Amino acid sequence: MQNIAELNLIHLFNFYLAAMFFLGTYRRVAQYRAVGALLVAAPKRWPRLLQMMKQHRTIFLTWSTLRPAALALILLILNLIASRLLWPQAELTIADLFRRWYLPLLPIATLLPMIGIDAFFLIRIGQIDQKDTEKQLDHAESWLTSWKAPVVRALTFGYIDPRRMVSTEVQKALVAISDLMNRNLYWMSAQIGSRVLFGLTLWLTWAFHARFTGIGAGS
Repeated sequence: MQNIAELNLIHLFNFYLAAMFFLGTYRRVAQYRAVGALLVAAPKRWPRLLQMMKQHRTIFLTWSTLRPAALALILLILNLIASRLLWPQAELTIADLFRRWYLPLLPIATLLPMIGIDAFFLIRIGQIDQKDTEKQLDHAESWLTSWKAPVVRALTFGYIDPRRMVSTEVQKALVAISDLMNRNLYWMSAQIGSRVLFGLTLWLTWAFHARFTGIGAGS
């Protein structure tokens, strides 16, 4: 118990950030693999459908797709720089935190939401049904390459246009995938926000503690 009480919370936070970054990436591997497999197979398996998909690529390929992961990595790097280079003397142990009754209030108040959001995201991250998506894409491609589509359009005087219907369904499918990704990105943004908030309270608590104890304040 004494060893635990002497753990440096700032360095422990570095470990937490690194662990959450790699765990989150691992949990998203299946999602990224499914999307990657569809993109790799598209040119040969769904050539005409791919051309149609390109018309709607802005629905799916946006900067927001990579932003949360980039921010998570930046936050980790900044905290490492602050604790290892700018203020290497920074040390706030669990024992230090409980020397005054009011010191742990803010860190604990921000720690619990951070852990809760991270745990929820790791458990409930959404997945893409690759097989079902491939089946739908095969069906759509068959309509785009089949002689039936222009025949149906001609017989119904353009009232029923299978290719236009396929385009609409493709857009809906891309929107559904985009919505799934965006929900995950929303939770990732919430993760980053909670980590930033906890990190700030941790550093402010250390600064307050160092100022009144004189430990590391003038270094």
